[in-house]
Amino acid sequence: MLGPRVDAEAKRAARVLAGLATHARPVERTIALRQAAAAAGELVAALSALAPAVAGEGLPAESTSQSFFRVREGELSDQQAALHGVLVVHRGLEDLCEAPLSGADLALEAAGMRQSVLDLTGAAPAADPDSLPPVAVPEPAAGSSLESVWSARWLIGHQVHVLFNVCAAVAVADAARHLRHGDGDAALLRLTDATVYVRGFPAAMTHASTVPADYYMAAIRHTMAPPSVDVPLSGRQHRGYKLFRAAVKDLLSVVPDSYEHLAARAPELAEARAALLEADIVDGERHVTLAYSMVHLHRSIAQKPEGPDNAVAELRHMRHRRAAQYASLIRFGDHYIADAVAGLRHS
Repeated sequence: MLGPRVDAEAKRAARVLAGLATHARPVERTIALRQAAAAAGELVAALSALAPAVAGEGLPAESTSQSFFRVREGELSDQQAALHGVLVVHRGLEDLCEAPLSGADLALEAAGMRQSVLDLTGAAPAADPDSLPPVAVPEPAAGSSLESVWSARWLIGHQVHVLFNVCAAVAVADAARHLRHGDGDAALLRLTDATVYVRGFPAAMTHASTVPADYYMAAIRHTMAPPSVDVPLSGRQHRGYKLFRAAVKDLLSVVPDSYEHLAARAPELAEARAALLEADIVDGERHVTLAYSMVHLHRSIAQKPEGPDNAVAELRHMRHRRAAQYASLIRFGDHYIADAVAGLRHS
């Protein structure tokens, strides 16, 4: 526990984030987002009072992607990990006050932010949230140019995505460890937490992409490829996502049973694992449609010139491979794709 002030502010931030999905009208939603951003700012202040943030730009970037998206890796104390994670949440909420994100995606991203606040601070959800005092909402600051807002949003949304990746990887690894030690109840809780994050993956990416496609193509896309950077940026460079993929692989080595077999002996575990894997498939599916909306039929900047596919087709293949792998592990598996992939492997 990081202290009573941090605990109180974390509970308040979690409460406000939990309420974001209930505001349907634009004015109410904007007010709720400003309240959430203010609550996250108070939590940042409480954590900063314990120790200041690490100067991330002083740490070496381990990839071109880390340098571009202002992400760094390092050993952190619990307080520092909480502070830097909540700083990402705070920036994300401030940008969401203006980003034209759909209500459904806002709810998913807010849920991931809420879970990250609880996980990073160790706070339990408030048993009586109405007992928490309201947070003061500052007046919005003078606006920057749209172009600078859009460029910043591309980075902010990706940083939220990285935060969700790392938190999801930790939650899945925790679940696998609990299963190895025979603690099924603890494993179920962590699988549920992980699923919240994975459902937030595409929401965070959509948040990053709430910029005009023409602006992305003209002003952002070329900055992620040579000569602007040494090597083209690719999702394969995101270490957080690789950690998540490794954690899922490890989980499936612990519980490799088909959905039917697992449901027969541990129905709650079968459902929890299936929910996580379904969310993982949907993340792949939404990446396909998001790429199409941004780049249409252009090739990926990371593809080799001799490759046969464009960005959308390559992402679609990734979705199909994932769906084939999970077909027997979820209740409504894509067995058509699983059979087709198996046929290709044996042809």
